[in-house]
Amino acid sequence: MFQTYNEDFWKAIDTLVSSGKIVIDRPKGSTHPRFPHIRYEIDYGYIDNTSSMDGGGIDVWRGSLPVPNVDAIICTIDLMKKDSEIKLLIGCTEEEMKAVYEFHNNTEFMKGILIYR
Repeated sequence: MFQTYNEDFWKAIDTLVSSGKIVIDRPKGSTHPRFPHIRYEIDYGYIDNTSSMDGGGIDVWRGSLPVPNVDAIICTIDLMKKDSEIKLLIGCTEEEMKAVYEFHNNTEFMKGILIYR
């Protein structure tokens, strides 16, 4: 049977995270710059000196756990921007992962799938 889990994929993510600086540009409690009715329940930012589909750094959700493990990613489709991205969930509790999932699935314009490590 074909194996879908790939430890090397997760090790590559760990290398990327450990070799970069996490920049939190939308701290917990802040609002979205273009949609002020959207509030961030968890710190949101990116890894400096990386690139993603939108031209910025690879996005991260930084949870409250002290150890910065990447335990999941969320793959998103944005129908307004007509793009897709992955976002790394770093140091997130199960409740925080649920909040990230709901954040990316609470409108008709964005959908996401959470993939656990």
